[in-house]
Amino acid sequence: MTELEPPVDHNDGPPAVSVCLEVLKKRSDFVAASKGRRHGTAGIHLQGRKRGEGDAIRVGFTCSKKVGNAVARNRAKRRLREVARAVLPTHGRPGWDYVLVGRAQATATLPLPQLEADLIRALAKVHA
Repeated sequence: MTELEPPVDHNDGPPAVSVCLEVLKKRSDFVAASKGRRHGTAGIHLQGRKRGEGDAIRVGFTCSKKVGNAVARNRAKRRLREVARAVLPTHGRPGWDYVLVGRAQATATLPLPQLEADLIRALAKVHA
């Protein structure tokens, strides 16, 4: 690299989860969201609850062993993260916690546009 070339930034892509989204990590947050509103679609089961504090959208991801082995669960969660990154900044509401639950065989195999449409439809039902 010569002095005339600008340094290469390898982090120029979008983050794994958008800047306005925080990731749920505590079990108590997942349990609280499970007691809130919920809606299931073909590819995703969505749980949501209005937190009422702060303006960040918080999201968590989970897949049970019904989805498959560890490889299948991780693949499903990667797809859920991608769908959340694309949809929640525009369709999610500030001050809400969302948990996206993967479905057996469906989450890992459905096309991403269909998963995005499922999440948008589920968000509309949860917010209604």
